[in-house]
Amino acid sequence: MDNKNLQTIDEYIALWPSKEQKILQQIRTCIKRIAPDAKEVISYQMPTFKQDGILMHFGMFQNHYSLFPGSEPLEYFASELKEFETSKGTIKIPKVMAVPEKLIETIVLHNIEKIKAKKLKKKQA
Repeated sequence: MDNKNLQTIDEYIALWPSKEQKILQQIRTCIKRIAPDAKEVISYQMPTFKQDGILMHFGMFQNHYSLFPGSEPLEYFASELKEFETSKGTIKIPKVMAVPEKLIETIVLHNIEKIKAKKLKKKQA
């Protein structure tokens, strides 16, 4: 899978078979619903949503898909993430599992607030 020269999330999604495309599109739609003003980019060869900072990266792999919200949200939402395999800012989800839309929305909202607070703190300094 050659994703080295990707420019858009649409290009990334198009690389995958239809079943995986559906999952990726569902994640994308979920994030857009919560952060309609976020910018879609490719970062680290993965779909990424930014809004004054990284809201979330996500990607498809052989047997799972992953969400990359950063390490702080994983600590903050540890109890909600018990059913998932996690490591250093990554949530691994088996392809057979439904896209956890509520969890994605909660984490994206958390990251939006975290970025706003950081920005405000910088202004006040």
